[in-house]
Amino acid sequence: MGTIAVHEFIALDGVYQDPSWTFEYGFDPRMGETLAEITGSAKAILLGRRTYEMFAPAWSSRTAEDDPGAPFFNDTHKYVVGATEPNVDWGPSTRLGAYDPEAIRRLKDETDGVIYVSGSGTLVRGLLADGLVDDLHLFVYPVARGTGEHLFRDGVDPTKLRLKATDVYDNGVVHLDYGPA
Repeated sequence: MGTIAVHEFIALDGVYQDPSWTFEYGFDPRMGETLAEITGSAKAILLGRRTYEMFAPAWSSRTAEDDPGAPFFNDTHKYVVGATEPNVDWGPSTRLGAYDPEAIRRLKDETDGVIYVSGSGTLVRGLLADGLVDDLHLFVYPVARGTGEHLFRDGVDPTKLRLKATDVYDNGVVHLDYGPA
């Protein structure tokens, strides 16, 4: 049975939307090592349709020489959650349709290893609400954005988590690895 590992870049106030604001902090090489550990045992990628559509042009033309993560993103099978068909192809991939927790449970049952999720805030909110996230890797940047889409929205049931590990990087980013409480 597989596990789901979510990776998010977020601000102190929980904003994850359009993480281009993270560029001013640089990318500490140790962050890359942490991400390589997270993706290293992944056998599949699970993405929301919008994130899939944003990642496809960004990753599909990259090679290992451009970015060591390119082979993982381009060669690993991607499962796409969304009510509508993605407007790009980025193989190998399978469309799962609209969010259905039972379909995600079946995917976990059929996957021997980690199912990696990046971004995909709407999908991640559903996964968290349905208790399907095994590892929530938050890379918290030392800034409060003030506006933007928040990972945790007002008006939802509390999400209780257990801290499993932490890392602090020279650029001020903190990695928090949470699991179910």
